[in-house]
Amino acid sequence: MPTPMIPFSSRVVASPDVLFRELDGESVLLNLDTEAYLGLNEMGTRIWIAVVAAPSIQAAFETLLGEYAVAPDVLHHDIETLVGQLLEHGLVELTDA
Repeated sequence: MPTPMIPFSSRVVASPDVLFRELDGESVLLNLDTEAYLGLNEMGTRIWIAVVAAPSIQAAFETLLGEYAVAPDVLHHDIETLVGQLLEHGLVELTDA
């Protein structure tokens, strides 16, 4: 199933009941209310940290593009896919930037 288009002008906000734990570059996110969880590898963890800290997904994209030698369309797809999964699991919400 294709990932729906995520507006990169939006801001990603962790849902209020989400617990984030990082260990050795990998992490787990757990929604304490729904018990939904998602494990992230090193790159997924870095994207998580970038998108929740940035004023918009676009700003996180630009930051990550400067940090990694990756094609812009690949990074865009990876961010869109991860944010879609986070939304699907109730781990984040999108707000206006």
